[in-house]
Amino acid sequence: MSFSASESVSPALVSPDEISLENLSSSPPLKLGIMASGTGSNFVAIADAIAQHHLAAQIQVVIYNNPDAPVAQRAQKRQIPTHLINHRHFSAREVFDQQIVDRLREAEVDWVVMVGWMRRVTQVLIDAFPDRIINIHPSLLPSFPGIRAIEQALEHQVKISGCTVHLVRLEVDSGPILIQAAVPVYPEDTPDCLHRRIQIQEHRIIVQAIAQLIQNRLTLCRQ
Repeated sequence: MSFSASESVSPALVSPDEISLENLSSSPPLKLGIMASGTGSNFVAIADAIAQHHLAAQIQVVIYNNPDAPVAQRAQKRQIPTHLINHRHFSAREVFDQQIVDRLREAEVDWVVMVGWMRRVTQVLIDAFPDRIINIHPSLLPSFPGIRAIEQALEHQVKISGCTVHLVRLEVDSGPILIQAAVPVYPEDTPDCLHRRIQIQEHRIIVQAIAQLIQNRLTLCRQ
């Protein structure tokens, strides 16, 4: 059987197995702080899952660092508070991250979710939310961390790429992996078309990762 790169093909593997979202809708909401630098398509996937009662979560605030980032309009359309913290106005990364920490604490978030956040974090942010920050990255980590992950995959002529949700550590894209989805790479793929197929699975696994957090909290409460 042959496939075209233009076809929407399910990934060969999502690991670990997906959680039934219907079983989590009645638990107390997990309070989320979203950090984004760009279009916010993963933010939309999370917000839609919450609106459809598939996730027992609430987005407390969206923090963005680029004044023109479309994620701000997408959040405001959904009446979700937004806060611009422009990294260009800070002389040190630590001072920038402290401003982010202050806003997240004001919003009383439980977990921080980075979706297309294009700034390296410092220990200031990590220490404020230890093991409570997750990030989504467009590769099967530990392969191709950092920027240009999709281009790196194509340059290395890999046959399978994908995306990863992981806990955030100081080293870029190095934290423990929570969930991954595999996406086939075709000979005719360009960065744009491969990115579109990976993004479909990003929307899927970012919601699943948050579902894992909710399930883990419920398990701890029952113990």
